[in-house]
Amino acid sequence: MFIGKTKNSSLIIFRLIPAMVMVCLSGCVTVGPDYKVPQTSVGNTWRNALKSDQATNNAEPQSLTVWWTLFDDPLLNNLMDRAVKGNLDLKKAQARVREARARRGAAEGGLYPSLDASGTGSRSRSSEETGTGKTMELYRVGFDALWEVDIFGGLRRNVEAAEATLQAYRESQRDVLVTLLAEVAVNYLDLRTYQSRLSNTEKNLQSQKVTYQLTLWRHQAGLLDELAVQQARYTLENIRAQIPVLKTRLEESLNRLAVLVGEKPGELHQEMDKWKTVKIPPIELAIGVPADLLRRRPDIRKAERELAAQTARIGIAESDLYPKLKLNGSIGLEALGLSNLFSLGSRTLSGGLGITWPIFHAGIIRQNIEIQSALQEQALLAYEAAILKAQEETENALKAYAEEHVRYTTLLETVSAAERVLNLTRDKFEAGLVDFNQVLEAQSALWSFQDQIAVSRGNLCSFLVRLYKTLGGGWESWALEGEKEKRNIFTIGKNLS
Repeated sequence: MFIGKTKNSSLIIFRLIPAMVMVCLSGCVTVGPDYKVPQTSVGNTWRNALKSDQATNNAEPQSLTVWWTLFDDPLLNNLMDRAVKGNLDLKKAQARVREARARRGAAEGGLYPSLDASGTGSRSRSSEETGTGKTMELYRVGFDALWEVDIFGGLRRNVEAAEATLQAYRESQRDVLVTLLAEVAVNYLDLRTYQSRLSNTEKNLQSQKVTYQLTLWRHQAGLLDELAVQQARYTLENIRAQIPVLKTRLEESLNRLAVLVGEKPGELHQEMDKWKTVKIPPIELAIGVPADLLRRRPDIRKAERELAAQTARIGIAESDLYPKLKLNGSIGLEALGLSNLFSLGSRTLSGGLGITWPIFHAGIIRQNIEIQSALQEQALLAYEAAILKAQEETENALKAYAEEHVRYTTLLETVSAAERVLNLTRDKFEAGLVDFNQVLEAQSALWSFQDQIAVSRGNLCSFLVRLYKTLGGGWESWALEGEKEKRNIFTIGKNLS
């Protein structure tokens, strides 16, 4: 239905349009389901809860927000800052946030009228054989307006979906940040672990060279048989064979760390060349309760926002079942001569009201509604799966950290005992009470235990980092692009049990 321009009705139409708009808006409804945060019960305790001296009930401690500072390592702190500024994956996530913000702005623009300005000028001359042979001029300038009145809320649902999508992208950005911080810390700890193991191995290699040489001399003097020489030799070569492997792993950690902070492989070698021992943080951890994961972990928050966006898209699809009302109008000047263009009599006005209503589309609209509803169900399942995955990762991290702590403590006792055994064996060998093979065995066992404790120390710190990652710690301390934006209708965590 369309009401076109007439000379006598233009003024009447322009007077009626505001009244018609008010009537339409007063009866506006928003079709589709209204979103509510799913009620999710995740329990109040962890199955693999740490001991009372390893945990605290504080769910939002400063140690979780800036957990890497617990290592008391200025270089690690510096790497974290450089990674946030230079990591390419994080920059890509920031670009996606800017894209989503622009899409939200475009969706909001659909709620308002559009106004276009236009101007034309023409000059033509007809043929004297077929016409008058006169030259004609025509000039037009004006403004055209178009507005789709959102009677049934399709445009508002579109804005709602765009807003939720923006928030999901922001949570995705935070998730990238949480992963980045953990990866930087783990690779830094691996680097220090390989340096420690390499240093210990090289020291043991030098010690074993001396032992082998002494064994060879004693054999040449007839004091030892060849078996002792060969045993000392394979112990020496076994230690030597570990060094290339450790150097390769060390190089890989250095290169990976450089890429994480946004630099070329090889640029951190000189900076990281000096070996240092990583401090083991205090064992008191602030793990909170399972419900805290839903409020803190960005991947869960992202899944919840994606569910909200998909719920709004059902309303967008349902709005296609109902009529769409569009108002249009124009105002301008039109004259046959440029000198008369701005005269009072050159004014033109037009206005119109258009209504479209899909009567028969072979079920396409309802099938699209079904599609969006099925996608909402998938988004809900993805949200629930994200919660289960988070609980799984946290339980595993808690168990791994607790058991590695026991292993590390045990290995400390083992190394102490192995050092004592080596000293006693040497004393007995010098007294002629045992043969040299037992000395070699004690040396080999001590070296093995020293290497194991270096690995366990690195694992203990890495498991702690992974635990803080599973708890969603770290993103609160960095103000990423868009974080200060005032618009925020995020509601997750208000109705959790």
